[in-house]
Amino acid sequence: MSQTPILDSIDSPVDLRKLSVNQLEKLAAEIRQTIIHTVSQTGGHLAPCLGVVELTLAIHYVFNTPEDKLVWDVGHQAYTHKLITGRRDQFHTLRQYKGISGFPKREESPFDAFDTGHSSTSISASLGIATAMDLKGAPHKSIAVIGDGSMTGGMAFEALNQAGHIHKDLIVILNDNEMSISPNVGALSSFLSRKLTSKTAMRVKKEMEHFLKSFSNVGENILSVLKKSEESFKGFFTPGMLFEALKFEYIGPLPGHNLENLIEALSNVRDFSTGPTLIHVLTTKGKGYEPAEKNPGDFHGVGPFNIDTGLPIPSPPAPPSYTKVFGETLVEIAEKDPRVVAITAAMPVGTGLSDFSQRFPERFFDVGIAEQHAITYAAGMATEGLLPVVAIYSTFFQRALDQIIHDVCLPNLPVTLAIDRGGLVGDDGPTHHGVFDLSFLRFIPNLVIMAPKDENELRHMLHTAILHPGPAAVRYQRGNGEGVPMDTMLQRIPVGTGELLREGKDILLLPIGNRVSAAMEAAIGLKKLGIEAAVINPRFVRPLDDALICEWGSRTGKVITIEDNVKKGGFGSGILELFSQKNLWGIQTKILGLPDTFMEHGTQAQLRHKGNIDVPAIIVEALALCGKKGPAREQ
Repeated sequence: MSQTPILDSIDSPVDLRKLSVNQLEKLAAEIRQTIIHTVSQTGGHLAPCLGVVELTLAIHYVFNTPEDKLVWDVGHQAYTHKLITGRRDQFHTLRQYKGISGFPKREESPFDAFDTGHSSTSISASLGIATAMDLKGAPHKSIAVIGDGSMTGGMAFEALNQAGHIHKDLIVILNDNEMSISPNVGALSSFLSRKLTSKTAMRVKKEMEHFLKSFSNVGENILSVLKKSEESFKGFFTPGMLFEALKFEYIGPLPGHNLENLIEALSNVRDFSTGPTLIHVLTTKGKGYEPAEKNPGDFHGVGPFNIDTGLPIPSPPAPPSYTKVFGETLVEIAEKDPRVVAITAAMPVGTGLSDFSQRFPERFFDVGIAEQHAITYAAGMATEGLLPVVAIYSTFFQRALDQIIHDVCLPNLPVTLAIDRGGLVGDDGPTHHGVFDLSFLRFIPNLVIMAPKDENELRHMLHTAILHPGPAAVRYQRGNGEGVPMDTMLQRIPVGTGELLREGKDILLLPIGNRVSAAMEAAIGLKKLGIEAAVINPRFVRPLDDALICEWGSRTGKVITIEDNVKKGGFGSGILELFSQKNLWGIQTKILGLPDTFMEHGTQAQLRHKGNIDVPAIIVEALALCGKKGPAREQ
């Protein structure tokens, strides 16, 4: 007998709308059970999804999706949405290679109105959808669901500002899982909100506004006073004044796990709202799973875990992660230099800065989801003699390109960019792969770019970057290091110098960053096949070690570059430019890098194999360049 009989009957929201509220509550329990079971095996975003089960059910119950368009900000809270929109049978493949994505994707389902993965985009997208539907005369609703964290992003406020100005029929649902409201105030706020948003109250309010406006200036003045008095009373208990100032109708805060209240409020907005409306919903992150409720941060994104204990599934001992080594090294440097400060954009744990924030709280700054601000904020600090280190994931650095160019590199300020998750990150997929950074940073004047071959070299590169008198970037991968011995003393690496790791007469392998160990392994394999491969660790993407690379490129006459970045405009392109500038036309060169497409989700090993940048690929390409046939590469 099935443990999820109601969920098993839901193939689309049409089936959902046939249920009673009591059945919906039972369905919510079944969905939580399914999400916990699946994520315990696949890993994923657990706490955010558990917190919005009732909200998701209420939205699909009230609105006519997919005709009404639903956009999830970031999208890591959309597992319930996927379960009830035709993907129940594929849910066990969540975030697995060739399985369903952990984020909304339009190609995956018509119920996914917009591709998401980065934060603070939902209101802009939903406003665009609402505007398009208005121009087409389509009588449908456009709904954005955004978390309180994503509301810290400036883009969200840019969208709110325009939405209030053009007055489109837009519904924004603020999923607030952090606000702390005492029981008495919370109960009063909920009661007040329900009274203000009941059908009768909304109708009376609209009719009163229309009536008063008919009395020209006198009526407008009375209406203005009434609105101010209402808002002074309502705003005392809620943040409604902020959103009403942006010309949104504010509703809330509402209890986010009470299906009956949610359905009533959403139904009223559906039937009576004609302009921009913001519905403030209070939810509990990790709701229904005690370990996640107690430690929602730890269960925001998790690997496989034991359901009974909430503890991660034990894995074999492994070297420390690059992120951990970065964080420990930065603390070590900061202990000796009070000018060093650390900045991150809502990711202190993910970027390894937790220890730094505790050791040096006055020198640690979390700016929220505001990458553009983080960079220019750091630039301002640098003008006053500080040495800012900005730690952000590669994929999120994309959001601050203009600030890197205009505010850091143009004035040549000593800001260090700590680029975490450089390269293929794995299961989070195309929205999170850091595979464009070498391309969009390499062309910027004044910027030094480094990529370590292992965790020990990361330490020295961070030290080098902080001491560099201008802007410098250190790009390192997600995951564990190579397990190499760690130097106790930090060394400054001369800028623009590579290192020859292995001599060879037949071909030169030029890997960058996390591909160095793969190239060394490939060189050993090639030797067994009669090919002597030289290997250089360039260390610097900009500036390159021209002399070393050109010398060994000329000696061998054959070069393969390998990078965990797209081929276009990346490290390999830089090598071709170098050979062209030096008039080394006779060197046969092959670029191994990621193809001109967005890579899907899967393990790093699976994706590196597919991207043709793993050890077997290097061996096959080297043999081909040397005119020899080797073993066929497994697909």
